[in-house]
Amino acid sequence: MSIHTDYELAEELQIKYPKKYKVYILNDDYTSMDFVIDILMRFFHKSYEEAENIMLEVHKKERGLCGIYTKEIAETKVMQVKKKAQESGFPLKAMMEEE
Repeated sequence: MSIHTDYELAEELQIKYPKKYKVYILNDDYTSMDFVIDILMRFFHKSYEEAENIMLEVHKKERGLCGIYTKEIAETKVMQVKKKAQESGFPLKAMMEEE
């Protein structure tokens, strides 16, 4: 019979964390900058300054990182962007990719 310390047991368990996904907003020629900023503040809880910086990244680099989430949350964020953009008449799109 062997006696394990708590530390040894923790090492043996090897906890697996869920995969994370990056959510990006993609550039297009029609969506207003103000709408992108609003989306970033509303759905990604960014400050105005953070949202403005991400919007400029989208404009300059064709996409901007909005956040990193678990799969289900990332999927929800992408769908929220799509739905709000459609309702507002903009072609704005978001995408997710594995981190």
